[in-house]
Amino acid sequence: MTTTTEPVYDNRVAFAEELIALARTDERIVAVCNDSVGSSNLGGFAREFPDRLINVGIAEQDMVGIGAGLALSGYVPFVCAAAPFLTGRALEQIKADVAYSRSPVVLCGMSPGLAYGELGPTHHSIEDLSWLRAIAGLGIVVPADDAETRSAVRWAAGAATPVYLRIGRFKVPSVGADFRFGVAGSLRDGTDVTVVATGTMVSRALRAAEEAAAEGVSVRVLNMSTIAPLDEDAIRRAMRETGAIVTAEEATTTGGLGAAVAAVVVTEPRPVPMRLLGIHREFAPTGATAYLLEHFGLTAGDIRAAAVSLARSLTRPDG
Repeated sequence: MTTTTEPVYDNRVAFAEELIALARTDERIVAVCNDSVGSSNLGGFAREFPDRLINVGIAEQDMVGIGAGLALSGYVPFVCAAAPFLTGRALEQIKADVAYSRSPVVLCGMSPGLAYGELGPTHHSIEDLSWLRAIAGLGIVVPADDAETRSAVRWAAGAATPVYLRIGRFKVPSVGADFRFGVAGSLRDGTDVTVVATGTMVSRALRAAEEAAAEGVSVRVLNMSTIAPLDEDAIRRAMRETGAIVTAEEATTTGGLGAAVAAVVVTEPRPVPMRLLGIHREFAPTGATAYLLEHFGLTAGDIRAAAVSLARSLTRPDG
């Protein structure tokens, strides 16, 4: 008897490989990091372009300021650090030096969400989407798989606009995502309920939709890889055509994807029921990433249960 295992990929590897490929053809591309060459997967970049890697040490505020200065001097800086430290320690510089100054810096938040597992709440980056969504003029991109990561890196290198890339640490399967900035990807059609997922939750949402189909519930899956600006048209279509929405994110629901989608839903003349899956304004316990995702109800089974329950609770107008 043989079994097949779906291949999974580390998005940080895809990020690093694409960055090196771009740097070979564009001398403006530089990397800036905070003593995180290893965790940001920049070892290959450092070996090939030693003069184009700036390691500032554990000085995240300086790191972002240097990135802004490089951008305003004509370079294309990819500023890389663990997401909790990039967005937490340097939030003022992200706001003032990058977004307000319109510096075309690519901020790369590595290993976000619950990826650091046993290192605990100081290393979890569950607030970053909420913090950064509040800053005007900053694009926020969360790729779902390795191919979308490569596409997002290529787009960011030529975008000439401030952007935050949230690059996942733990391995995920390919979902066939086709990245377009500001546009949600429709990965599965459905008529009963829509799951709007981002990043590491997208592959889980697709598995959830398959499981829900076996229970007679048709689930649409949207890959919301751009959190800001949000694809509001896709959300409104989902409201009209499926009548209910579940959001799934490896982040706090206080200000993240769920809050962004809900803000669209509640301002429509006919709002629809919602369920927001994520971390509900609490610090995570210390434990392995897989355990933490189960603890917070972020497995494929949890997404399926939320979608099925919500769909069955509806009294459809045509029912």
